Amino acid sequence: MEPFVIASGRVDATRAVEVEARVTWRGTSAVGLGEAACLPPVTKEDQGDVLHELERNAVVDAGALSGLAPVTRAAVETAILDAMGRIEGVPVRSLLGAGSVDALETDVTVAIADPTKMAELARAWVKRGFRALKVKVGKDVDADARALGAIGRAAPEAALRVDANAGYTAAEAIALARACGRMGLRVECWEQPCAADDLDGMAEVAEALEAPVIADESVKTIDDVRVLVLRRYADGVNLKLAKSGGLLACLEIGIAARAAGLRIMVGGMVETRLGMTAAAHLACALGGVDFVDLDTAWLLAEDPYEGGYVADGPRYRLPDVPGLGVRRRP
Repeated sequence: MEPFVIASGRVDATRAVEVEARVTWRGTSAVGLGEAACLPPVTKEDQGDVLHELERNAVVDAGALSGLAPVTRAAVETAILDAMGRIEGVPVRSLLGAGSVDALETDVTVAIADPTKMAELARAWVKRGFRALKVKVGKDVDADARALGAIGRAAPEAALRVDANAGYTAAEAIALARACGRMGLRVECWEQPCAADDLDGMAEVAEALEAPVIADESVKTIDDVRVLVLRRYADGVNLKLAKSGGLLACLEIGIAARAAGLRIMVGGMVETRLGMTAAAHLACALGGVDFVDLDTAWLLAEDPYEGGYVADGPRYRLPDVPGLGVRRRP
């Protein structure tokens, strides 16, 4: 993959761990797969931390999952649900309580780079059928405005989802939004403009901007959603398996957010097809979501998995197969 640069860091290679779980249920056994997607400093866990925790918990009772750290727990839980789906003969999304939705359309991410490079990438992705671009910003308002302007000129038909990864003050975020307005850019949403704990700043931005503000780093648990509902510092939440500790926690957060009238995005760290497929099952189990950001397998130089979602450009379809339907490439 090309360097993946966001406001809080740079990724040159994925730091994921594959988890394999063997589950026996009602006399039938199956093996499932899960992905522990580490993205320091966004995740507290790095690859070595996950490996160490897995070594100490080679045998895990399903009831003990809550004792694992979030990234590890997400992978183990996903692998268990994949195995359970295989045993029951149903997709994971059906295990989560829905399953009637089986199609999604994702955006694709343009990471921080020289504005000319970002514009070239935007143009190329739009030619491949992508209609929404997630644009990473958050390091320098003036440079970010130039980059967004270049992208707008290169791909004027694309909707923009601007993600600062907690890099701005409220004043900086509002200034960038005003600049985008002057340039006539079509911004669909603003993701995590301010620091995770700067809820007042987030609220100021949400109050000032017309497009919805989506909380990412600020919302990891169901208790965080309750704070968001109480203080209304954002208009929506971004659900990520590694951030919140798995499909079940994200499902709970998503249901609570929707009940409160919040927008929902489903995203990821820097997962392979395995992790992206699991997150797609979450989005489908919720009956679809407002913003789908399940693109990172597109950004990898190579992906060790096949199966899972069937992609036609940005349009994903989840086949009616047991579990996740993902397998290692031969």
